[in-house]
Amino acid sequence: MREAREDQMFARLAAVSALFLTLVAPAAAQQKYPSKNIDLIIPFAVGGGVDLIGRAIGASLGEQLATNVVVINRDGAAGTLGFGQLASAAPDGHTLGFGPSTPIANAPYLVSGVRYTASSFEYICQVFENVFTIAVGPNSKFRTAQDLLAAAKQKPEGLTFGHSGLGSIPHLSVENFADALKVKVQHLPFRGDGAMLPVLLKGDLDFGAPAVSSIRGNDTIRPLVMFSDKRHPAYPDVPTAKELGVTTSVPPGQNGLFATKGIPAEVKTALERGCANAVKSEQVLRVTGNTGQSIAYMDSAAFEAQTLADYKFKGELIRRLGLKPQ
Repeated sequence: MREAREDQMFARLAAVSALFLTLVAPAAAQQKYPSKNIDLIIPFAVGGGVDLIGRAIGASLGEQLATNVVVINRDGAAGTLGFGQLASAAPDGHTLGFGPSTPIANAPYLVSGVRYTASSFEYICQVFENVFTIAVGPNSKFRTAQDLLAAAKQKPEGLTFGHSGLGSIPHLSVENFADALKVKVQHLPFRGDGAMLPVLLKGDLDFGAPAVSSIRGNDTIRPLVMFSDKRHPAYPDVPTAKELGVTTSVPPGQNGLFATKGIPAEVKTALERGCANAVKSEQVLRVTGNTGQSIAYMDSAAFEAQTLADYKFKGELIRRLGLKPQ
């Protein structure tokens, strides 16, 4: 009789233990992050400034989170292919994106078939602001901004220029520049500066609109105009668009870390902490400095608010310029 009671007691204890494990095991599994490699989508080709800085951020995150961060360059369609892949990824924090906010704030107005919105993402942090320039290759006949403008006024069909994607900051900056100075331009979109610069160097474009981070240290490319409020410290002799008479400016590109909407709160917190630490790491500071950029950190809330405000501004600018979706 005693043995039967003991058997019943052990059976009950076993059942309670099994129920406890059933309840706590999923919670424990959810708390373990990361549980595998993290994919970091960069929506431009290899070799541009965004790619280089993004790789440095990924390496720092990998060290902090004790995992491998695998960079995936998903370029094309003005960055919307990469952001589209991020938007449709599982919301577990194992797929992240690094790049400009322009595929969210600009491209939906101009790129047909975009299937995400600004609410499709978690905004982890802003890392840097990308300043863009009008630049020419080594064999260009244009030595100054005045040379380029004089040629543009003599060419009714417009000079050709390359940029990193339809609706990108450099695309809108040049269109705004040309509109203000009453000249025509013909734009040719590329899959990032890494794809555009070789064409510019060959002389197949009249000029390009690369990021300063993509041409820093390349003495064969000559910047002629800066799209910034003040002259760039790396190119103090290059005038700003404002100095040339352009009163309305397109803000620089806000570049940062993104995740799929709906990731667990503790995962987002870990990523926010990791990003805040990464921007202070020696590796990220070195790469950022080498590309002619500086850290312009924003936390999650500020980065999201800035992007949503930028989305509204870009819509008004695109309508004013008369640009249409393609």
